[in-house]
Amino acid sequence: MTEIIELKTGRLRLRQWKQEDYPAFAKLNADPEVMKYYPEMLNEKDSNDMAQRFEALLAYRGWGFWVVEKLDEKKFMGFVGLHEPTYDLPITPCVEIGWRLAKEYWGYGYASEAAKASLAVAFKKLDLPEVYSFTSVLNKKSQAVMEKLGMVNMKQNFDHPMIPKDSPLREHVLYKIDKQGWMERGGSNNTAAP
Repeated sequence: MTEIIELKTGRLRLRQWKQEDYPAFAKLNADPEVMKYYPEMLNEKDSNDMAQRFEALLAYRGWGFWVVEKLDEKKFMGFVGLHEPTYDLPITPCVEIGWRLAKEYWGYGYASEAAKASLAVAFKKLDLPEVYSFTSVLNKKSQAVMEKLGMVNMKQNFDHPMIPKDSPLREHVLYKIDKQGWMERGGSNNTAAP
């Protein structure tokens, strides 16, 4: 069995999923503001299925979309991490970085902090050449996090294959950071501890 990578930053812990995370995750996935840039909110069953997939992938690979919690609270905040999309994208096969946090944790730099730790895993432990991220062109908050991480807009917008053709969310921006760019931004000095 693969050893699951878990991370700590100054304020956060990134860890494997537990059953007790599922209700908080379902609440997050049913929040219209959190899900504004997704095709639909998730019901409890679909949310639990997603959590189980994330949990199984972490157990299988040792890395993935980790649960994020504050060190001082040990309370579910959402997820941040790395993922290999299984659907056809202009850049597949690839590894993406992504996040989804409950809205009470927005605006404090938690997504960036956890994502920086995830990039350290991508480039130091997994030795990936690059990591991608993408979101709806309308989602300016996520794009701001991507830019804060040093990711570069590839200027290669694409229609997301999992979003209906008539949806205003279908057009996505594509961001990328490569290992060299990450190192130039001081990424190799990241103190996140696995």
